Amino acid sequence: MIELRNVVKRYDNIHAVNGLSLSVPRGAIFGFIGPNGAGKTTTIKMLGGLIQPDRGEVFIKGISMKTEPEKAKQIIGFIPDRPYLYEKLTGMEFLKFIVDLYGMKEARFKEKAEAVLERFSLLDWRHELIEAYSHGMRQRLIMAAAILHEPEILIVDEPMVGLDPAGIKMVKTLFKELADTGVSFFISTHTLSIAQDLCDQIGIIRRGRLIAKGTLNDLQVHAGATSGDLEDVFLKLTQEESLGQIYYGDMDGK
Repeated sequence: MIELRNVVKRYDNIHAVNGLSLSVPRGAIFGFIGPNGAGKTTTIKMLGGLIQPDRGEVFIKGISMKTEPEKAKQIIGFIPDRPYLYEKLTGMEFLKFIVDLYGMKEARFKEKAEAVLERFSLLDWRHELIEAYSHGMRQRLIMAAAILHEPEILIVDEPMVGLDPAGIKMVKTLFKELADTGVSFFISTHTLSIAQDLCDQIGIIRRGRLIAKGTLNDLQVHAGATSGDLEDVFLKLTQEESLGQIYYGDMDGK
């Protein structure tokens, strides 16, 4: 469903992403983690079609983001870490603006929008201006907008920022339910406990290169650890001596 082939992105003399190749199958929740400046956000932007790689290609369900960007974006839901919202619109007006970009029929909109807003505990606020929303409410609104057109792939950057514990639990449950229906996820996060609890597979990027990929157990084996949570494994694998020792776990299953 998601594939990056030898993707390279440079900013002046800095390789933000350097020869990144990976794939995420249908219905998998893939976590993408790494230190600050490792290349996570650049990768997310290339997957979402916001920027183009200097070399290599991004494919969304076999569709090239380079040659058919509009077709690829039709099947993506994108949740950025710092979403821009039109504050003078109501929640319902904002959702209508978003789905118009995807060509959703008017007859389906109201029922689906209200169902999604109710799921995110925003139904009572649907006719309020977004400028009155809290940070957590805005984050939930952008998630509602991302899933309203029923995308087959969700690309998510720091999904839990600004959410309270109830909101985090609700989003984790929703993501797992969507994955069970075949939706694929690519999630970048600094919150390692979220990645450990939510993701089927995890990739670790450092200095623009993928240094490890697999299940938590795969990563533990690669790190030479018989136990330990993702934080312990992450810290060990991102040490300087781990560079160049790329490990690929099994991505055939979910």
